[in-house]
Amino acid sequence: MNVYSNQYQNNQVMTASPEQILIMLYDGAIRFVRQAKFAIEDNRAGDKAIAISKAVAIITEFSNTLDYEVGGEIALNLGRLYDFMIRELSAVNARSEIERLLPVENILLDLREGFSGAAQINQHGTQLGVKAESAVGQVAVSF
Repeated sequence: MNVYSNQYQNNQVMTASPEQILIMLYDGAIRFVRQAKFAIEDNRAGDKAIAISKAVAIITEFSNTLDYEVGGEIALNLGRLYDFMIRELSAVNARSEIERLLPVENILLDLREGFSGAAQINQHGTQLGVKAESAVGQVAVSF
C-alpha cells in the first residue's frame, strides 16, 4: 500500500463512529476468512495461517467487548457464535478443512448485515432529532 492509501484508511478509522468501526471490523474478518479459503485452494499454508490469525484476532476482540449485563441473552448468544467461529477457524488452521470456513463466513455476513441495519436505524433516529441509543452499542457491545 502506498502512503496516500494508508493515510486515507487512517482518516477513515479516526473519523468513524463506533458502529462504523464495528462494520469495518466485520468486513475485515470476512475478507480474512475468504483469503484463508483462497490460500488453502492454492496450497499456501503460510498465507492461510496469517489470514486465519487475523480473523481470529478480530472475532476475539468482538467477544471481549460483549457487555453481558446490558446485552443479556443477545450477548450470550453472540458469545457462543464467536466461540464457535474461533473453534472452526482453529480447526481449519490445523487441518485445512476448507468446508468449515463456509459457516464462519455466513455467520460473519449475517452479523455484519444485522449490525449495519441497527447502525442505520440509530443514525436515522439521530437525524430525526430522536434520542436513539445505539442498537449496536446498547444491546451487546461496549465501546
